[in-house]
Amino acid sequence: MPIRAVVWGENVHDRENAIVKGLYPDGMHQCIADSLNASSGIEATTATLEQPEHGLPQARLDETDVLLWWGHKVHGDVDDAIVERVAARVWQGMGICILHSGHFSKIFKRLMGTPCSLTWREAGETERVWTVNPTHPIARGIAPWFDIEQSEMYGEPFAIPEPLETVFISWFEGGEVFRSGVTYKRGAGRIFYFAPGHEVYPIYHQESVQQVLRNAVTWAAADAPAWADIEDAPNRPVDKAPQPISEKGPRLHAAGEAGYR
Repeated sequence: MPIRAVVWGENVHDRENAIVKGLYPDGMHQCIADSLNASSGIEATTATLEQPEHGLPQARLDETDVLLWWGHKVHGDVDDAIVERVAARVWQGMGICILHSGHFSKIFKRLMGTPCSLTWREAGETERVWTVNPTHPIARGIAPWFDIEQSEMYGEPFAIPEPLETVFISWFEGGEVFRSGVTYKRGAGRIFYFAPGHEVYPIYHQESVQQVLRNAVTWAAADAPAWADIEDAPNRPVDKAPQPISEKGPRLHAAGEAGYR
């Protein structure tokens, strides 16, 4: 079965900004999906902010192996209920790839538990992406380094938890460096953040960037049984304990009562 990927884009600059429309006439989300579909092992579709439930109803998320998330201008317009729905699927085992300015998205901050802030500059400067973990599956087929001719500078400090793995580090013409490709795991779900991708530059048309995203989707797809009922916190009664026991002290809850929330 192919990996079922959904590319989510807020689709605002794509429609409103003439430069972005010229580079991505069908939207950045469609460009990314098209590049993923170049792999026979991936089946990518798109979803956008303006669609009902932001294009992410529960039934669709249940059938999604990997979600890619691109947002920038209207992070605050994303419904909190949808954020919690996506987070729950990640905990259950859905992979997620957060792209570029998605570092400030509600879902990335929800999963990281930190501000996810950084320094930045728009100057069209060269970005050199260094592959610092060349044996990682996300780096498969990627050169020791590749250049992006024009990029937005993202620089340290990057207010994220210590990554599980750092796959790429970027150097910028102005001298800054940035952890531009990092992985995490939350629950059963794999997470990859990839920084290159400012919308006024043709970064998602670049083959090296497309290959990184194809590799990331393959890596992030769950390879283990999904967690089930992870939010229920069931009350396990005395008579269901693995070893026979008897009650030896007082308790707050009645038998079978749900825990406090």
